[in-house]
Amino acid sequence: MDIELWKNSVLEFVQAHQAYAPFVLALMTFGESLAFVSLLLPTMTILIAVGFVLAAADIPFWQAWAGAVVGAFLGNWVSYAIGKRYKKAAYGVWPLSRNPKLIVRGEDFFQRFGPWAVFLGRFFGPIRAVIALIAGIFLMPGVLFQAANLASASVWAFVILAPGAGLAEYLLW
Repeated sequence: MDIELWKNSVLEFVQAHQAYAPFVLALMTFGESLAFVSLLLPTMTILIAVGFVLAAADIPFWQAWAGAVVGAFLGNWVSYAIGKRYKKAAYGVWPLSRNPKLIVRGEDFFQRFGPWAVFLGRFFGPIRAVIALIAGIFLMPGVLFQAANLASASVWAFVILAPGAGLAEYLLW
């Protein structure tokens, strides 16, 4: 298949459905931030590439960013709630039950950095999948968790979308 044809097809599709861009990004970042699911959906590379497509399709950056923030925030919030409700029994659910080293790394990270672990953990691949869950298990106060969650979701969404959105006009179009 011709790359130019593929690129134009994707752009036309995104432009025709640009009103859904924030919603689609929210779903993607929700999955990327939700315990269990994020281990199965490696969407980071896709999210970075999405920044290029959004810029090429003339979708306002702030709309895409807001959708990504909402999804990331809600994904961590649900993970936190699961950890708070089910405690360490959540570790027995697949795929975490097959990754005990990930659990140990996440617990060590949380013990070392405390509330900052929620903020920092979002930027470290596999730890992102469990840090909110562990915060809930260790009964981190809800207000403190949500403050770190919102701050990290806001910065993380910018970091994953901005490079593509900012460089798209110089590199591709």
